[in-house]
Amino acid sequence: MIFADKLIQLRKKSGWSQEELAEQMHVSRQSVSKWEGAQTIPDLEKIVRLSALFGVSTDYLLKDELGSAGIAEAVEEPSSVRRVSMEEANKFLTAKAGTANPIAWGVFLCITSPVALLLLAAISEIPRYGISENLAAGMGSILLFVQVAVAVAIFLFCGSKTSAYSYLEKEFFETEYGVRGMVDARKEAFQARYMRNNIIGVVLCILSVVPLFGVMIINEENDLLVVAMVACMFLLVAIAVVLFIRVGVIWGSYQMLLQEGDYTRAGKRVNTLYWPIVTAIYLGYSFLSGNWEISWVVWVVSGVLYPAVLHIVEQRQKKK
Repeated sequence: MIFADKLIQLRKKSGWSQEELAEQMHVSRQSVSKWEGAQTIPDLEKIVRLSALFGVSTDYLLKDELGSAGIAEAVEEPSSVRRVSMEEANKFLTAKAGTANPIAWGVFLCITSPVALLLLAAISEIPRYGISENLAAGMGSILLFVQVAVAVAIFLFCGSKTSAYSYLEKEFFETEYGVRGMVDARKEAFQARYMRNNIIGVVLCILSVVPLFGVMIINEENDLLVVAMVACMFLLVAIAVVLFIRVGVIWGSYQMLLQEGDYTRAGKRVNTLYWPIVTAIYLGYSFLSGNWEISWVVWVVSGVLYPAVLHIVEQRQKKK
């Protein structure tokens, strides 16, 4: 059996398409097609990578005298990497799509939770409304905690719906034949909505400061009006975040299955260590220095550095 036949047999045994094998090897699909058509032979470096990918020896790949019966002897122990079937992928995408809206509105409740407290506090400053400061603070606090409690309940419920698929975010896995093509097609069809929601969300975030400038023009000495405009700002930002999350959760589910973006193998390795280390630095610095009012800068710096760290890890992985 020649190299081309062995490659076809190994690829099909793994349940991969030519496109999926090409992605694993960081080459074009045409290159894989030429290998399987016996038009070209990959260089030694790629032979070694194929050997590691399929769990066979380089001798098996290169020596023509080893027949198809030799596969069982040439293949090493089966890979412990989990494989995602078409059925499981569809269930995961359905579950994530079903949680997108509830999560978005849960975050909306969290962002807008201080609004009632702010408005009631401002109203209590006006005698004609007859609301005392204590009553305003009590009612506002109750509404705030109710909104946060409802939001937490939503998050826990949504988490329970997708907890069975948490390994997709944390572990390395492979997809069975056809899964990648299905997810790619859904992602492409969803891209227009994803871009539209993000554009509208960004515009709303920018416009959220307009009410504050407006009150400066109208009457900045009217405390109730100022607080009402602050409430409008919270509302605009909350609506923008709803738009982001409704599409972001679905888009993220596609990236998980395709292992793209933050969910590449490099990204998972980085996330396993990077954010726990950042959290430790933040808490350690905050407790030791007591400068909680400025320690939040750690998160900003970490967010800026994250893409650079991810890029370095990806480049090192490609070299290996």
